[in-house]
Amino acid sequence: MASERTGQPDISENLGMDWGLLRSCVGTSVRLLRNELTNRIIDAYAPFMLRSGALSTMVLIKANPGCSQAELAREVAMDDSAMVAIIDELEERGLAVRSRSATDRRRNSLALTPEGETLMGEMIACAMRVEKPIRDAMSEEELATLIALLRRAYAAVTDGPR
Repeated sequence: MASERTGQPDISENLGMDWGLLRSCVGTSVRLLRNELTNRIIDAYAPFMLRSGALSTMVLIKANPGCSQAELAREVAMDDSAMVAIIDELEERGLAVRSRSATDRRRNSLALTPEGETLMGEMIACAMRVEKPIRDAMSEEELATLIALLRRAYAAVTDGPR
């Protein structure tokens, strides 16, 4: 519902307080959703005992066979050392493997193991359960629009597509 004063969508509609000047701020709305999803994801992923970012890393490795740690870190906007820690953990647990690139000996290529693919599927199922209230509240078209708009907003603040 739009605020009568501004005509803008009112984020405080379901929050209990008047958010004043922040009621139509993108950052505030995104932060509220991100915080809630993050808390729910942390709880849902706790049984897997993996670092934050492990699922995104596994999904990107699966979708981009042979990618490097540096490419992954860039894509998920993560510090290189944090990505190394995630890859180290995945490799120690037998979920991913590093191998020297056939075209560039300085580069490690990454791949998921069958165990990694299985665990990734279990974690995706958890993620879908966490997102279910959002998916249930929107049509498929609205959800696709939301994702496209969020990606466009991200590209706008990072000066280009990711």
